[in-house]
Amino acid sequence: MNENGPIILKSLHGRDIEDHLDDIARLRIQVFREWPYLYDGDAAYEAGYLRTYTQASRSIAVLALEGDRVVGASTGLPMEDETEAFRLPLQAAGIDPATLFYCGESVLLPGYRGRGIGHAFFDARETHARRLGGFEWCAFAAVDRDRDDPRRPDGHRDNDVFWHKRGYRRSDITLQLPWKETGRGETAHALTFWLHPLEAIK
Repeated sequence: MNENGPIILKSLHGRDIEDHLDDIARLRIQVFREWPYLYDGDAAYEAGYLRTYTQASRSIAVLALEGDRVVGASTGLPMEDETEAFRLPLQAAGIDPATLFYCGESVLLPGYRGRGIGHAFFDARETHARRLGGFEWCAFAAVDRDRDDPRRPDGHRDNDVFWHKRGYRRSDITLQLPWKETGRGETAHALTFWLHPLEAIK
């Protein structure tokens, strides 16, 4: 299949995301099976995880569409609408979750990478946060992996440079999140928050 067609971005909010939950779940299961997540996903876990976004009226899901096919997706919502697993470490560090917009995961099929879609995902979510108003920070959480982990693919490049270009900086705030890992079953994983000051729209 030729994966060079035009890509259209479409943003959905709250309940409207429900129409594409299967597409988002499919992409998460496929893309996050790769390093560094090594996620052995299933539909039941996805249904529970993504319900947070459909129940939050101020959430966003940005879909990357090639025709009618969803080839990428990116999510976000106010941190105060996230689960305690995400909120409590921030509160312990003295950050009010109400001041932070959380950029959830971005997933994009391999053949569509390197075309600026990752930047477009961040642009859409940050613009949404600014339009909502009241947020001082945008943030996301990235899984921590040992650089000497033998499962790390040869030549793998982390996204740190990309995130730094977006203005995000790694914090010392971490959370624990369990998911089924390929070959290991249910495993607790450490993730670290990256933060970026969110300027108001001029």
